[in-house]
Amino acid sequence: MQFTTAFLASAAAMTASALPQAGVTIPENARFGLITIRSGSPIQNLPIQAAARGLYVGLPSQNSTCDVERDTNYATFYLEDTELHLHAASAYPQTMFVDRSGMGQGIVGYTSGAEPVVRNGERKGWALNENNELEFNGVGLQACPNAIDGAWRLWLAGSSNPGGYTNCTGVSAVAYKTDNPISCLYTQEWNPTSA
Repeated sequence: MQFTTAFLASAAAMTASALPQAGVTIPENARFGLITIRSGSPIQNLPIQAAARGLYVGLPSQNSTCDVERDTNYATFYLEDTELHLHAASAYPQTMFVDRSGMGQGIVGYTSGAEPVVRNGERKGWALNENNELEFNGVGLQACPNAIDGAWRLWLAGSSNPGGYTNCTGVSAVAYKTDNPISCLYTQEWNPTSA
């Protein structure tokens, strides 16, 4: 019984330290992670991951190549001039985009280096609001279940069935500052055999 109580107390302390802290402003160019907030859902307090040119929650592995010998299984971001980048030591960042057109339906993805953005894609417009919630031009995100490997894919809120997904739910993508960011290159294509 004492072991169980001690374990639960330490687990609660570790979880609390990883959660965003109210009133902490994350300045431009500071590195941060993101977690999803949606009370009562299976994706409450899960880290946001980058894989296969998109953002996900609940992937068993994001298959990233990092500067440490383990898959961190969460993405690290930074904002610069309203562009959202994935943190890497490379001079050619991976940059997030949104396609809000009827064809794109709010898809959130990323390009690498000098790669052009998709038609109708927009890179500028990302920000953290006063609650450190990630938004694109004032619009938050939604998570859609049944993506690759049973994960949830993140889309910009506003389309009821983006990309043919159903049962999507609005989430807050809340940032937390990371003082020791891990540099990673995130996958361009999904390769489940490397998981």
